[in-house]
Amino acid sequence: MRPAHELAQIIDTYGDEFVTTHSPNGHVQRILHAIQICRTSALGGHVDACESCGHVRISYNSCRNRHCPKCQNTQREAWIEARKQDLLPVSYFHVVFTVPDKLNGLFLHDPPGMYRLLFKTAWETIARFGLIKFHGDTGMIAVLHTWGQNLSLHPHVHCIVPGGGIDYRGTWKPLKISATGKAFLFPVENLSRVFRGKFIEALQKHVTLEKPIIRELYKTNWVVYAKEPFAGPDQVVEYLGRYTHKVAISNHRLRSVDKSGVQFLYLDYRDNRKKQMKLSGVEFLRRFSQHILPKGFVRIRHYGLLSAGKRTQLRQLQTALGVQVPEKKEKKDWKQLCREHLGFDPDQCPECKQGRMVVVQWLAAVRGPPEKHWNPQVAPRK
Repeated sequence: MRPAHELAQIIDTYGDEFVTTHSPNGHVQRILHAIQICRTSALGGHVDACESCGHVRISYNSCRNRHCPKCQNTQREAWIEARKQDLLPVSYFHVVFTVPDKLNGLFLHDPPGMYRLLFKTAWETIARFGLIKFHGDTGMIAVLHTWGQNLSLHPHVHCIVPGGGIDYRGTWKPLKISATGKAFLFPVENLSRVFRGKFIEALQKHVTLEKPIIRELYKTNWVVYAKEPFAGPDQVVEYLGRYTHKVAISNHRLRSVDKSGVQFLYLDYRDNRKKQMKLSGVEFLRRFSQHILPKGFVRIRHYGLLSAGKRTQLRQLQTALGVQVPEKKEKKDWKQLCREHLGFDPDQCPECKQGRMVVVQWLAAVRGPPEKHWNPQVAPRK
């Protein structure tokens, strides 16, 4: 079902006030503007007509921005399709690395530097434990998330790690199953301590920290969470797909947008119950803008055996483990992805359900002058 409210409405209503109050940089303003005009006449589009019943539909173009809650479905499915070709017939584990909120100030001050530090130390931790346990190299896919359910800053990385590694002979060393039939990747307490030590050590090289702050960070329990292995390799990619193309908040969580503020649904992890929170429109946009990534920053990264540099070795391992690897990747367009993964045929007539929709007219983009950057009249919402 189509959501009752959209993030674009909040930008329409509170964008001017947010810019005046907080003076966000040009990169943030451009992204908010892209979300604001997504699927409106400002980006152009086309007119479709049904070949059978004559039903007419106007479709406006998407902004395709990675922060837009309306533009992630087909991008997510395309990513899932590509990753399925890299799977091994082994157990996979979901590991989450989280840093304490005491470091939030540094993440706000230097987002690219701190996020790179988080990626780097998470992989160094996994690689070290992989070397000890498997006497070789393992791999990891890591996805950066920066938000909590209430839109507060909460940097963490979701990682998928295969249950095994390649030793120096090039032989696959699988994870051993315990006598009870359960498989555990690495001890979580040990992961937490090593991750904390590596992060603080790298942080001291990155910024100057006073000794009391360092002592406090070492006293704090750092959270590393590891789930039991997935049921199968295919489930891994489908599960990770939920995380790769998520944005800070989806339109379906918005409950009301009016002059009094913005009300949205969130999950309170303290009692695991869904609740509603109301913020002023300006505060909502301030929180959302914290999660706009730096320009060009890569939020999905591949390491070790799963990195691009080890693709040949991965293919050889897949062959050795009995996986049939396609010679050439099949690139599917967004319509094919919709049909196969989303249960929706974009070319089917929504009225008669029999005819096919064909383009009868292209619509040029209608852009307003720069001084009307936040004016909702520039891009009338349909």
